[in-house]
Amino acid sequence: MISAQAGPQQQWTIRPHDTDAVARLVEATGCPRAIAELLVTRGIVEPGEAKSFFHSCVDDLIDPMLMLGMRVAVSRIQQAVRSGEPILIYGDYDVDGTTATVLLKTAIERIATKELPAIVTYHVPHRLREGYGMQAGVLGQAAVSGVRLVISVDTGIRAFAAATEAKALGLDLIVTDHHLPDECEGVPEAIAVLNPAQEGCPYPFKSLCGAGVAFKLAHAILAAAAETDAERERLKRGLIPSFLKLVAIATIADSVPLEGENRVIAALGLRELRNPVQPGLRALMQVAQIPINRAPTATEVGFRLAPRINAAGRMDIASDVVELFLTRDTERAAELAEKLNRLNDDRRATETRALEAIEIQLNALRGQSEEFPADCIVLDDADWHRGVLGILASRVVDRTGRPALVLTHEDGQAHGSGRSIQGFHLLEALTAVHIVSDRVDGMEADAGLFSRFGGHAHAVGFSLPSDRVGVLRERLQRYGASLLTGQLLTPNLECDAEVSLDELTQDFFDWITRCGPFGIGNREPIFVSREVTLTAEVRLIKERHICLQVQQEGKTQRFSALGWSRTVNWPMRCEELALGLGSRIDVAYRLKTKANPQFPGLELELIDLRLAASPTGHLSGA
Repeated sequence: MISAQAGPQQQWTIRPHDTDAVARLVEATGCPRAIAELLVTRGIVEPGEAKSFFHSCVDDLIDPMLMLGMRVAVSRIQQAVRSGEPILIYGDYDVDGTTATVLLKTAIERIATKELPAIVTYHVPHRLREGYGMQAGVLGQAAVSGVRLVISVDTGIRAFAAATEAKALGLDLIVTDHHLPDECEGVPEAIAVLNPAQEGCPYPFKSLCGAGVAFKLAHAILAAAAETDAERERLKRGLIPSFLKLVAIATIADSVPLEGENRVIAALGLRELRNPVQPGLRALMQVAQIPINRAPTATEVGFRLAPRINAAGRMDIASDVVELFLTRDTERAAELAEKLNRLNDDRRATETRALEAIEIQLNALRGQSEEFPADCIVLDDADWHRGVLGILASRVVDRTGRPALVLTHEDGQAHGSGRSIQGFHLLEALTAVHIVSDRVDGMEADAGLFSRFGGHAHAVGFSLPSDRVGVLRERLQRYGASLLTGQLLTPNLECDAEVSLDELTQDFFDWITRCGPFGIGNREPIFVSREVTLTAEVRLIKERHICLQVQQEGKTQRFSALGWSRTVNWPMRCEELALGLGSRIDVAYRLKTKANPQFPGLELELIDLRLAASPTGHLSGA
């Protein structure tokens, strides 16, 4: 396991906010001052915007017909259903791709009639045997079986060869994807390409996940099939919210920004996940130990549901997920859910072994220094499982504060995943190092480095010949050296507001909850309280974590402040600061409810701490 370090002192910052806008929001909504400050710094300055932010509804969803290519796609699917043409949905093996497959298959089948049911099959590739993206062999088999329409979900935006093959086979292709198109090549040839990120698309929200784009297509074909006001109302109030359950899971799992329409989707979908009816979803929530008598949190979806769904594609066959979410058989659903649970246990064991090897490589890279000399971290090992590379890359980023690529090798090919830090666009980095204009690194000018690559700013996937990994490492270091400045690499903790401990009431916490769900783009608020006093000695929990008792001078309310040693060695930090009874400190934290229902109340989850009035404790921008 990658070990936590005491770590360097972070600079705490609070972004400046418009005090007049804060006052307007407090007056219009009745929210606490600190909540209004949070909204203003996140770009929500008008009372109407704030009210919509606190109360998301179906009407906040954007009209799917605004998406470029949507009318053509809907018309072609209607034609296929009416004429009884077989349709193939070409998916992907992660949460985003499997849920998108389920959503679109369900929607197409619903617009058919009992007399002429839709013929919809799906193909979810095997991660290790087929890899990412559409394959010509699968398309050929589909054509032989009578398929005339192929719809990709969460893949296809760079599938130029596959699109050419589909056309040669007489297949009509609809691409639905959210990954960034190739800047030079544009989009593949298809009868319709649905991707809000493509050039010329007027759809106003550009950051949907793959299941989100597939949902827009599903919404559009269902809306087109609704002929009466009553049918349209049932669609709006019943079917669309029901679909949002899976879209919310994918949105949270795929780490797209939880802002704008994504936040609406996540909020509505989480609400619908209370007491699910579909046997597979219900069984999966039960094995993940998520109560079904309440809406789950984004954290529960991201850390309990999503890993089990992803485990199928990482360790075995992702089509099991599609079957799980389509089956109406309770026993089969329980069987599949238990299988995903076992696969997730296998994934965790595989990940643990790889992290031990990664720790050795990181220690060698760092040497005797406290800092990592490399701007971009590139690690590889032939023993690492391809299914956990993305997770490993995320752990390396958490550990080092630097963009990271993690690779494994198989049959002369290196397969990798990458994760980045805020401010460093990882797909642009890979695009820049893919082609060079001069003969360097022993490679011909303009020779492509990668066999394939794609993704977005924060996450990428790629492959290249194993003998070129050294070239990749060198090129990426040169590229990163010019962009990864000290400002990006210096730890910086963005805090939302400074509050006193007596402001931390249950009502205050309820307002925080209304600001969720939280994730990238709408992170969970971090608050700062200054000059709090330790009313007891530091208590160690399992020798790795800490529990502090803190109180503001002159106040009676006392809080527990818990430090979990995931990336910070809290016992070491407390020892360095010589903390003990009576110490006065500043704390940065998230506000939480106590985990044990027998002891209700609120507690602080420590993000950082320092001695009160220390020079490094200055809050810039406050």
